[in-house]
Amino acid sequence: MKVDKSTRKPSSANIIYLIKSNNDLIDLNFSREEVSYIKNMRKAKKDIVEVNRFNKRLYIAYYPGQVSVNQKSEAIRVLGNKALGFLNGSKITKVVVSSTSFSGNDIIAFVEGMVLGNYQFLKYKTGENKKVNSLEEISIFSKEVSLKDIDELMVISSAVYNSRDYVNEPDSFMTAEQLAAEAKTLGDDSGAKVEIFTKKKIESLKMGGLLAVNRGSINPPTFTIFEWKPKNAVNDKPYVFVGKGVVYDTGGLSLKPSNFMETMKCDMAGAAAVIGGMYAISKLKLPVHVIGLIPATDNRPDGNAYTPGDVVTMFDGSTVEVLNTDAEGRMILADALSYAKKYDPELVIDIATLTGSASRAIGSQAMVGMKVNSGKEFVGLCKSADKVHERIVEFPMWDEYGDMLRSEIADRKNIGGAEAGAITAGKFLEHFTDYPYIHLDIAGPAFLAKSNAYRTVGGTGVGVRLFYEFIKSKVEG
Repeated sequence: MKVDKSTRKPSSANIIYLIKSNNDLIDLNFSREEVSYIKNMRKAKKDIVEVNRFNKRLYIAYYPGQVSVNQKSEAIRVLGNKALGFLNGSKITKVVVSSTSFSGNDIIAFVEGMVLGNYQFLKYKTGENKKVNSLEEISIFSKEVSLKDIDELMVISSAVYNSRDYVNEPDSFMTAEQLAAEAKTLGDDSGAKVEIFTKKKIESLKMGGLLAVNRGSINPPTFTIFEWKPKNAVNDKPYVFVGKGVVYDTGGLSLKPSNFMETMKCDMAGAAAVIGGMYAISKLKLPVHVIGLIPATDNRPDGNAYTPGDVVTMFDGSTVEVLNTDAEGRMILADALSYAKKYDPELVIDIATLTGSASRAIGSQAMVGMKVNSGKEFVGLCKSADKVHERIVEFPMWDEYGDMLRSEIADRKNIGGAEAGAITAGKFLEHFTDYPYIHLDIAGPAFLAKSNAYRTVGGTGVGVRLFYEFIKSKVEG
């Protein structure tokens, strides 16, 4: 989709007018009959009113009521997505968005809802089943919106699109090697440095967790380092994002029931978020040193697969008793978190579709967050999360939960029991850190069975906008 800035007041185009009240209708050249119709529709609680002039269509979109700044921005995004439905329903290809009363941020939020909602994954559709959305171009007529604003919106949206694509791709295409190649392509485009460790390199590093999960696969694992280190970086120590890259999860020998396996191509949504976030940060040249680490493999029940009862020596030299091979995400993340120590990081944030417990606890409306020695950073991350409406619900990291991971034969076991599964998973990962640390579990919002406004069916790209906004806040203060 193309978004640009219009320098002329629209006249003959299809137009969406963003207004705060009916008083704004005075200067929009509607006839008396049209104004009466619009006002009647507004009385009927319509937030978008369509006026069909046959040679073009005009839409009136009303500002949301008195709500908080973050709620308002989200309501405007949702309004933009609703307007998109009208446009695609009428097969409109081009539209002008115009407003003299909305702020620049509000106009961008409206267009963001349109752009993100217009995403489709049609690669495997054919013939009449490939129904392409009609909208192709949006022009913004407003002195409140700059070309820089539009460029930022489009880079972030592109990053979300890519992240969604990666999640929606089947494992037959999106192998660990392919995921690493996708990261390299985006890094080359943005000017970031991307280094890919092959299986041989991973073996030489003795990343036992990643290698154990990979043992049942015929495809090799990868470990990708996506680094953006600008010369004008405002930070001395890097921020590090770690994304779970299990490109497909059968559960291994602790095999999932088939109906729980159907969507497990999404188990690399954390990795997709890191790749997308790193792309947006580096493409838009934020002056912050940031590193993305992506351990990747699939988890399958081949004859050589790791088994319940195995003891695995991890990258940091500690040992883990495997009681459930379906708790594989924490095994590969643990090696990456240990590896992150070499950077002496300011903060490490991991993001993963880690536990069904997180999804069952809070559903798809938020992600679970847990913090270690990072109180101020966690507050900042939550502010960024609220701003982009990728909200975080904090779970505790109390020491008592770590007791549930004690093993009789190894340093710890990889599951803690039936209760508090999301928390014990976080406590397992905490052991492999010695720096300020935040754990994000996106099992709920990463993949949707049906669309939720501009969050489309399938991969949502959750985490991309959050990471960009969080790093941007380090520049703006």
